[in-house]
Amino acid sequence: MNKNTLTGFVLIAVVLIVFSWYGQKQAAEQQAAAQQEQMRLDSIAKANPAPKDTIDAAQLAAQQLKADSSRIFFTAMQEQQGEDIVLKNSKVELTLGTKGGIVKKAKVLGYKDYRGNADVTLFDERDQQLTFTLPANANKEYISTGDLYFQPSEVSDKGATLIAEGANGAKIVMRYSLGESYLMHFSIKTEGMDQLYEPGRKLMNVVWKDSCRQQERGYTFENRYTSLTYKEVGGGTEHLSEGKDDVETTEEAVDWVAFKTQFFAAVLIPKTQFEKGAYLESTMNQKESHYLKSFFAELQTPFDTQQANEFEMYFGPNDFQILKNIDKQSQFGRDLDLQSLVYLGWWLVRWINRWFTLYVFDGLTSLGLGMGIVLILITLLLKALTFPMVKKSYMSSAKMRVLKPKIEEATKQYDKPEDQMQKNQVQMQMYSQYGVSPLGGCLPMLIQMPIWIAMFFFVPNAIQLRGESFLWMNDLSTYDPIFEWSKPIWGIGDHLSLTCILFCVSNILYSYMTMRQQRDQMIGQQAQQMKMMQYMMYIMPLMFFFIFNDYSSGLNFYYFISLFFSAAIMWALRKTTDDAALLAKLEANYRENKNNPKKQSGLAARLEAMQKQQAEMQRLRDQMKKR
Repeated sequence: MNKNTLTGFVLIAVVLIVFSWYGQKQAAEQQAAAQQEQMRLDSIAKANPAPKDTIDAAQLAAQQLKADSSRIFFTAMQEQQGEDIVLKNSKVELTLGTKGGIVKKAKVLGYKDYRGNADVTLFDERDQQLTFTLPANANKEYISTGDLYFQPSEVSDKGATLIAEGANGAKIVMRYSLGESYLMHFSIKTEGMDQLYEPGRKLMNVVWKDSCRQQERGYTFENRYTSLTYKEVGGGTEHLSEGKDDVETTEEAVDWVAFKTQFFAAVLIPKTQFEKGAYLESTMNQKESHYLKSFFAELQTPFDTQQANEFEMYFGPNDFQILKNIDKQSQFGRDLDLQSLVYLGWWLVRWINRWFTLYVFDGLTSLGLGMGIVLILITLLLKALTFPMVKKSYMSSAKMRVLKPKIEEATKQYDKPEDQMQKNQVQMQMYSQYGVSPLGGCLPMLIQMPIWIAMFFFVPNAIQLRGESFLWMNDLSTYDPIFEWSKPIWGIGDHLSLTCILFCVSNILYSYMTMRQQRDQMIGQQAQQMKMMQYMMYIMPLMFFFIFNDYSSGLNFYYFISLFFSAAIMWALRKTTDDAALLAKLEANYRENKNNPKKQSGLAARLEAMQKQQAEMQRLRDQMKKR
């Protein structure tokens, strides 16, 4: 490793540390500023109450609005005793409210929340509001369902009809039906209102807002996976920022909009897509509120005055297989691609998770095994699949190790700094003659990296781990604290996670083993550089602690056992490798290649050619300087 490479690693580490520190400092400053601003506004409000005539004017306007008997739905707008209607199956319980005629409360059954309640309440009437504004004539009135009281009829556990009656036979009819899954179908139809519609105006406005409740123990970790997500027609799935306030106006039509937390989602799906120009907004909430983010969506969809206008809503878990099957249950016959709510990573990583990890995980869980055992078996399976490549990589390093005395002897005369290029040429030539690939020892990390990254995306999104215990871990989907305290400490938070500590310690031990293996095969200046590099290798696990202390115990446990088995495989290979027999084989390669100098390994030959090219360029530069 040359000086520039080492400097690059150091700079990367410094940037990561500074970025982490600055990000947390900035977040703390923003939170403090927000609190100060709220206190300032509260003090101003107390010191300067609204003038009485302004209050009276607002109250008078509200009274006049209710007293305007010329409004078509004057009767339906009068305050009435609300009535709750409950639709229920084995998976969800949905409460319809006669005020507004919408789902005012949604429960997902069979999933506990972090407080220990038997079911997860996605929202209630304090958190969520869904309003449909019908395209009436601007010179007469706009009709908003949120202002109306509906009368229920045809009520059962699986369906209900809600009717708001107006003057001259005008009606708004909302019909709800719930099957046996998490998907609810509903429609909006108007009757006797043709005279109200403005000619050419056939769009209905939809306003949907919700404050997403904290459902998991780890607020910060859950918030990372909470986002307002939407799918563009003919395109992929997009989402607003998870880490800051964000606003988006879509440039394309939208298939659906989802208010998604880490493990649950509420999705609004129109029969005909939402028009382009949909306004979407996501706002961060403070941890003390126990609400993750507040979402707002203002949408438009075509409105048919003669037929029912249909929608579907999904209230349920972010389970890949369940979401994938929603297409079969939907009445709209579209490829909704709701399974993309379970984020599996990008490109190669997503491919690994989609076509390998998911099938293996589902297959093992179908056997009734505990989730901790499933993680161990997945690790063993992955190690078995990658073992041939790992062994080949290890043998490449072992060959360089047994050749080290010979190469040191052959290059000992090139000790001066200006002789390093010539020394490298001799070294590459010997590697080529002995049939050794000097980069083969780098493969273990390259082999493991895509799998490690794939599991980094898969485990936090695997709802099957939620609430599952193993050994000392009460919930594999969140952190497992051995110590907790009330006031957060910068960079650590309010707890210490045992699996994170085990992961970082095992990472240090594994790094020590790999560095020792690499040091045994390096020569001269390379060995000295390796001593410097080892400090970087020890810093990385420390950085991982600050990153992963808040992550799920399932992910940290997977990394811990993965490193444990990697170290065990390396130890076993070292114990079973006969250095004398390996050296004899290399000597045989040398004798064969010496008689046939053109026979070289492809990589070694290319490296040797590059070394010669660099030497020639250096010679030409030296000649130019002398001139």
